[in-house]
Amino acid sequence: MGRFHRHADGTVHDHDHDHDHGHVDHDHEPRDVGDHSGYETGPLRVEVLEHILGENDRTAAANAADFSAAGVAVVNLMSSPGAGKTLLLQRTLEHLAPTTRVGIVEGDIETSLDADRLGGFGAAISLVNTGNGFGGECHLDATMVRSALPSLPLGELDLVVIENVGNLVCPAEFAVGEQARAMVYSVTEGEEKPLKYPVMFRAVDLVVINKIDLLPHLDLDLDVFLANLDDVNPGVRTVLTSARTGEGVEEWCDWLLGLGAP
Repeated sequence: MGRFHRHADGTVHDHDHDHDHGHVDHDHEPRDVGDHSGYETGPLRVEVLEHILGENDRTAAANAADFSAAGVAVVNLMSSPGAGKTLLLQRTLEHLAPTTRVGIVEGDIETSLDADRLGGFGAAISLVNTGNGFGGECHLDATMVRSALPSLPLGELDLVVIENVGNLVCPAEFAVGEQARAMVYSVTEGEEKPLKYPVMFRAVDLVVINKIDLLPHLDLDLDVFLANLDDVNPGVRTVLTSARTGEGVEEWCDWLLGLGAP
């Protein structure tokens, strides 16, 4: 379908363009490559995308109203695959379980593997597989999150964490009714990620820099990463963690608790 994103003023920008790379085949006759008219861009396409995002925003507003009425704080937690979201959530539940009632919306394309990993830590968990009726999307949108809410006792919870599908692009483009957004970045991903995926890094209120126990074994220059992050999201708060060792988890949990009810 091609990439698009929404600007701060709400307009949609389409990234499907025709690129002439200057390649000319002098030795062969032109080939019939089929009918590509369905991929044409233009006002109609942008109008459709704006309609999709508009419908999403209306559902996100309904989600937010339900969260607010229940007095529950909600965080949309995003990352690339393998950054350590689920292990961080395990440590979070271990830390918060004695005092805080937590619900999890677990988003994955397929399987209940991550939801199963979080079982037994005292949280109410609602699984959303996007491959089950949602087209296998690489993100959670507001409608998907809304489908998960009947399985959560919102009135009995203090905090809901939405563990989004692992992806550094699409999840940042869809509001789901959250109060705040956070992302987990792994130090194994390289210093350049904020520059390559600015929409994600710009969209969040907190960046959890995870797997810091691996820093002695990597060539990563943390100062360069932080400078790149500041270029795309000046002043964004960061927390250094190792979900494996537990380092920094208390600071991350303090940030969650500081959100309070909406």
